[in-house]
Amino acid sequence: MTTPYKEIASDLGFPEGPIAMPDGSILLVEISGQTLKRITPDGKQHVVARLGGSPNGAAMGPGGKIYVANSGGNTWSKRPEGRVLPGLQPAEYKSGSIQIVDPETGKFETLYDSCDGRPLKGPNDLVFDNAGGFWFTDTGKTRERDMDRGAVYYAKADGSKIEEKIFPIDRPNGCGLSPDGKTLYVTETLTARCWAFDLAGPGDIISANHPYRGEPGRLIAGLGGYQMFDSLAVDSAGHICVATLITGAISDIAPDGEIVGQYALPDPNVTNICFGGDDLRTAYVTLSSTGKLVSFEWPRPGLKLEYLNK
Repeated sequence: MTTPYKEIASDLGFPEGPIAMPDGSILLVEISGQTLKRITPDGKQHVVARLGGSPNGAAMGPGGKIYVANSGGNTWSKRPEGRVLPGLQPAEYKSGSIQIVDPETGKFETLYDSCDGRPLKGPNDLVFDNAGGFWFTDTGKTRERDMDRGAVYYAKADGSKIEEKIFPIDRPNGCGLSPDGKTLYVTETLTARCWAFDLAGPGDIISANHPYRGEPGRLIAGLGGYQMFDSLAVDSAGHICVATLITGAISDIAPDGEIVGQYALPDPNVTNICFGGDDLRTAYVTLSSTGKLVSFEWPRPGLKLEYLNK
């Protein structure tokens, strides 16, 4: 059964990375439209910046600037029923990047496009901690016969430092921090698994020497059947709220890994969620292949984010 929802905006170019702003508007990126857009409460759309490539995730950082994970471009296909879907690495692709946007003027610059001399491949999602740094996933790019191995990075918001922290990891997508900031959550798209990485401090993962994967993580949850994970948000109770592809839902995962439920929505490409409203109980969700932004009531308040909900 589809979750009761309110449609806020439509005709968006594969929207992702929603940010619920204090004035009631929603900032989001359009992956196929290559923009950062502001959606006002009455549904009107305003282009903030034309970023190029394929802006995939966004978060507010220090000074009210918007940090964008740009995966560098995609090919696109349109299904017979009208849905639009991303495809392979395009011919004009050069690299991925992290961009900073001034939401008032629309001016933007590239903060990072490489780490230790290696180009970023396909930055996807990012989350800030309370120390002026942020974690971000790099899903990589897919070509006709091969694909990149994914990674997770930690970087300073002022451009002074970037470090690869997890490699390899299978198609990492969403990332978020627990309410106490001591756990990093990362979802893998194709495996529909959510991993937790314990942190000793900002950018410092406590190694658990995982015997199989060679990664310092522990499995929180995995979904059965034909489902995939996209981006995520964490709520105030520490639940990991994961956009779930194919099923077309938000999966509600408790910190102990219990799948509390799934909130079904009318698009198999439910890609991201953020929380807003006076009590942070309004979930804003992107339905990407049908180009919509919708909202519905979440059973718990969302988590207050660094630099945004203070």
